[in-house]
Amino acid sequence: MSFALPSFTASQMFGQRIIRPLTAATLSGIAFIKDTLIAIDTTKGHLLEIDPASDNSKILNPHQTREFTGVTGLAVWEDTLWVTREHSVYLSKLTSLGLEHFVTLPYPADGVAVWESTVYISCQKSGSILVYDRETRKEITKFYAPGVGIENLAVSQETLWICDRTEQTVYSMDRATGEVNFSVLTPFESPTGIAVYADSESGKESLYIAYASDEPYIRDNPNADPNYELTYRDRTFIHPLYYHYEPDKHYALSNGYLIEMSYAEEISPLEEVYLPQVEWRIALPSETERQKLKHVEPIGLPFTEEVIDGQRVAVFKFDALTPGERHVFGWKALLEVRGIKYRITPKDTEGTPELSPEFQSRYLVDDDDLAMDTTIVRRAARDAIGSETNLLRKMYSIRNYVYDELSYGIKPYIDTPDIVLERGVGSCGEYVGVLLALCRLNGIPCRTVGRYKCPPHGEQQGVPLQPDFNHVWLEFYIPGIGWLPMESNPDDLGNNGPYPTRFFMGLCWYHIEIGKGIPFETLSSQGTRLTKDDIPIG
Repeated sequence: MSFALPSFTASQMFGQRIIRPLTAATLSGIAFIKDTLIAIDTTKGHLLEIDPASDNSKILNPHQTREFTGVTGLAVWEDTLWVTREHSVYLSKLTSLGLEHFVTLPYPADGVAVWESTVYISCQKSGSILVYDRETRKEITKFYAPGVGIENLAVSQETLWICDRTEQTVYSMDRATGEVNFSVLTPFESPTGIAVYADSESGKESLYIAYASDEPYIRDNPNADPNYELTYRDRTFIHPLYYHYEPDKHYALSNGYLIEMSYAEEISPLEEVYLPQVEWRIALPSETERQKLKHVEPIGLPFTEEVIDGQRVAVFKFDALTPGERHVFGWKALLEVRGIKYRITPKDTEGTPELSPEFQSRYLVDDDDLAMDTTIVRRAARDAIGSETNLLRKMYSIRNYVYDELSYGIKPYIDTPDIVLERGVGSCGEYVGVLLALCRLNGIPCRTVGRYKCPPHGEQQGVPLQPDFNHVWLEFYIPGIGWLPMESNPDDLGNNGPYPTRFFMGLCWYHIEIGKGIPFETLSSQGTRLTKDDIPIG
């Protein structure tokens, strides 16, 4: 009877331009020398001086590219350049660029940052950030790495900034204690370098992030039939990272976008049907800390609005839908969206208030075919947490258990959690079902959230982007703190971990929150709710 066509158009970024250095293949470490931006192209070994206004690039080491090939980390302190390559850290005078050995680690050295006499070196294999004295070249101490991926570093005043490639996250760390102050999601995947820029006039500091990955594209090939083929090319650029930290609310917001999103239904019956007094409800985008609904208007037909459990819903009413009748209807919304990342520790969740009876009756029950009374689901709920009692650690343990037990696979329908656990493969909706069941059985309130992820191409402004899938994730509730987001499956990278926590209590700007805790779409006739089993809606 219908099909849905979501589309996202005219995304507009707040802030400065993307810097795309000419000819660069894989940017890694970046740094500022006063107002001059330099970067290392780790593939070509080019140390580049970059004009942020024009993307013009100059190779500073035309005779020393072999020495700089494979360099990942880059830092500048006074007149000295510091780099990491393979297992070692090197330094050189900016005037000569002759590399002098500083220290060699047992594992690859990823990033480097220098502040006065202190040298910070990130090492993914050791899970640490090593702290060295510049004069003695001896290790002073080390901090636990905040993420699981390869990390690059920058330092300013009392803050050590860490960008993690896998986590898609920048961490603010106290450089003296190693304590993480807060973390920020980057707007693009695979951040590979970070630098702090201090404005020479105002003294205001800004963060810049380098990104490096590859992207698919269609290439002409006259020798193929048809004369096109799918292949990949390097994608690398530098972009400012904006953030706003709310310590009292435990979160930080990052780069924002203005997105126009439309959701439309086209009535096109598989069978000719007659339905009297039809009400078709479609949830509207939610108002949250990271998402603001600036404007909404109808598509095709007018609608009235209802508020269900705090969520705005568009209601389309028909006296009757008759055989042969056709309509297009829906809504178009203008959304302001940002990345959000919460920073909450297990200590913050000790001594939380008791869960209210209303929350227990609503968010700890099986109200969505969660198979919570089956043996396999109950056993999984016990095994997932073991002897853990802290609410946040239980949530983290449940997530990791589900990631260990399941692998991702797209299916045309959603099975119940008992079947999914038995099979060991699930879609995003099936991941959510298993997570909901295990959480609720362990006394953690949770609910489904979705319904779409905008294509994550914020640099393609003014270009219509049409995703070919919808998406769901969940929120869990901590009494005294509130609802916290958690992705269903994107952090499940396989190989039995360690799993990143980029979307554990975090969402990137391209998550579109619609109908939090309520059905996205419902259809009723004469007050009776209909399902796909009742009517062929396609």
